Amino acid sequence: MDEVALGRSAHSRAAARAVVRCVAVALLLALPASLALVSVGAQAQTLPGCTAVSRDDPPRQVLDCGNGLVIEREAAAALTAEEPQSRLDIEGRAVLIEVSPRDFFQVLTPHAIATVRGTRFVVDVEAGVTSVFVVEGKVEVAHREGAAAVLLGPGEGVDVSPGAPLVVRRWPQPRVNALLARFGR
Repeated sequence: MDEVALGRSAHSRAAARAVVRCVAVALLLALPASLALVSVGAQAQTLPGCTAVSRDDPPRQVLDCGNGLVIEREAAAALTAEEPQSRLDIEGRAVLIEVSPRDFFQVLTPHAIATVRGTRFVVDVEAGVTSVFVVEGKVEVAHREGAAAVLLGPGEGVDVSPGAPLVVRRWPQPRVNALLARFGR
């Protein structure tokens, strides 16, 4: 091979290495953006066996889990469930739940355990307090620590705070309206 051919071959290899470096850098730069897309998509939260529909005014998500279980969560509500047909864990914000009659369904929050049979109720989790309000049906509520439970009927609610007694109250209509308005009702 002559010197000109060797020079072209070396130049071609150097150019190829430069292209590979540019592609590698582009991939590395694109990686955080693709990860951001994954995390943004993760905020559209679904639960196993449930189908999700987004609603506006106010922004919320309706999860139809079949078998008479519908979970409506505020856009910022944090919830998880390995088996949504029997147990739901709520870490923050409000969730409206409709449950057809069944043997067992429980909602756990950092402060409370709500056990239901067939009803429509709202659980609102804020820093230091969980509020439970029953629209229809009955809900049993207890502290997470297992203290004595209270039974709520339609129009009744309880605020659960660590160490505080559970006091069942008929909620004033402005408080009920404000809570239900968060779900477009």
